[in-house]
Amino acid sequence: MTEPRARKLVVAGLIIGEDRRVLITQRRADQSLPLQWEFPGGKVEPGESPVAALARELMEELGITAVVGKIWEVLFHAYPTFDLVMLVYACRLAADSAPPRTVEVADLAWVATPDLPGPWDILPADRPLVDRLVAEGPPA
Repeated sequence: MTEPRARKLVVAGLIIGEDRRVLITQRRADQSLPLQWEFPGGKVEPGESPVAALARELMEELGITAVVGKIWEVLFHAYPTFDLVMLVYACRLAADSAPPRTVEVADLAWVATPDLPGPWDILPADRPLVDRLVAEGPPA
């Protein structure tokens, strides 16, 4: 019998600006999959709800207060050493939030959805989200 694969539950924020662009972030050089781009978020800690985890991660990574909306997508990706399940929530910046800044990320960019497949080296797990955004645009 084979060992069961590790499974990680993560959350990501599809942060939509007033101009309908979405926010992506670049992983730091010292992280796994260095300098690739992704939708911001992170791991859900034991005992933490996914919504609380996403709000915490967005504050830690970008220094922002986000209004976390409904789940917009659920993605699965098999990395070589673990399986990833990602809950993607439609979000917006709270009215009193500071602008996003690079606290725990290498860089950030607001990108129009048709431009997402362009120069951005998007993480494999996030590519289906890019495909859906290009096809449908961001949620209202």
